[in-house]
Amino acid sequence: MACASGAITRRKLLQIGGAGLLGMSLPRVFAAEEDPAPFLNAKAKSVIFLFLFGGPSQLETFDLKPEAPAEIRGPFRPIRSRTPGLLISEHLPKLAAVSDKYTVIRTMTHSFNDHSGGGHYMQTGKRWHVPVGAGFLATPQDWPSIGSVVEYLSQKSQGGLDRDLPSYAVLPNWLGRLQESGQYRRPGQYGGWLGGGFDPLTTKIDKRNLTDNPYWRDCPDSELSFQLDGLSPEVPVAKLRERASLLDQFESVRRRVDNGAADAFDRHRQRALAIVTSDKTRDALDLTREAAKWRDAYGRHLFGQSCLMARRLVEAGVRFVTVHYDCVDGYSWDSHRNNDDVQNHLLPTFDQAAAALIADLDARGMLRETLVVAVGEMGRTPKGNANWGRDHWSTCFPCLLAGGGIRGGAVYGESDSHAAYPKENPVSPEDLAKTLYWSLGVNPDLTLPDREGRPVSIVESGKPLARLFG
Repeated sequence: MACASGAITRRKLLQIGGAGLLGMSLPRVFAAEEDPAPFLNAKAKSVIFLFLFGGPSQLETFDLKPEAPAEIRGPFRPIRSRTPGLLISEHLPKLAAVSDKYTVIRTMTHSFNDHSGGGHYMQTGKRWHVPVGAGFLATPQDWPSIGSVVEYLSQKSQGGLDRDLPSYAVLPNWLGRLQESGQYRRPGQYGGWLGGGFDPLTTKIDKRNLTDNPYWRDCPDSELSFQLDGLSPEVPVAKLRERASLLDQFESVRRRVDNGAADAFDRHRQRALAIVTSDKTRDALDLTREAAKWRDAYGRHLFGQSCLMARRLVEAGVRFVTVHYDCVDGYSWDSHRNNDDVQNHLLPTFDQAAAALIADLDARGMLRETLVVAVGEMGRTPKGNANWGRDHWSTCFPCLLAGGGIRGGAVYGESDSHAAYPKENPVSPEDLAKTLYWSLGVNPDLTLPDREGRPVSIVESGKPLARLFG
């Protein structure tokens, strides 16, 4: 609505921008309360966050209890790893063989025993504002994800908007897109109250590509095409550039608002255009440029190729990449009924892709500056049902950390005899978030202004797990 003076309000301009270039929303731009220059404890340049949404069982992955009663220990045999004292599931042999490259936290814990809330908690370091079991959808009041804070700081720094790749990306789909016809856009990966301009660059791969051949063996490369979400693949880059000229019509509007809003509008317009028309973006998302041996090593399945894509994006300069292992290939970690999918698909594909990612980064000399995280939003109940499905259990579950200065061949924390509760060294989502910020050189005690301009800590409690780093 126009003001009485005839000037267009800043809010109206932001609404106009929100429906602008290719549907990308225009964020409100804030100034950080503290200097976002590199923190002295920086260990990593990038993070690859493998989010195993649905809740892998601790007792079927990295915290096996062979001495527990039969109704607790489960059907899988433990195998030795290269880490003293670490028994791993027999269905994770590749990860067992490279355990000297990573640390396993066995005592992740929180009380939000819910997929959506747990997913938000693990990706932000902040307990969700919606009660347990009461919500499924992301909201503008959500806490900004760790990746969104990294994106915010990148945009704030000099030249941050001139990059043709963002600092934050999500693969292969937004969380929830492959669940139940995509009716739930799960919280946790977005900019929240920071604004939509700090949401990740997100790709999409439709579920129909998975139906007949989930492994994509003998399928053409076009069937595994990482398209940018919200863009039509039929629109050529030249047409996108042509459309950008329409935005010049906003110049007359821009002159009628204060300089700060006009400058923010122009800068974010330029950034959006740079990303979607960038040759660098297109090249990074083109898996046909990757050697066949590495595509095979990661596995010709969606999670494997998404992990490979994450490495390509980090190599191209993206600082935070989240890979959602969320109902990909038609299987879910939310294994209430039985362990069949966990045994026959989920563990083997996770094992192959995660081990290949660690080995690939190591071979390229990138592991020392890339922190790899693999974790779910919860674990599973110690006692299984008759077919070895397990229900939700958020008070004790594992997290794998590799690279970025992390000591390899180590275990942190000990659970009780049933892997039900931490016995020593519990680790909260706040602790994990602060560890990721700390490793990236972001002060974990940084404050950012909320929508009212009040300083808010990016993580309100917890401490970085500095002892995990060599």
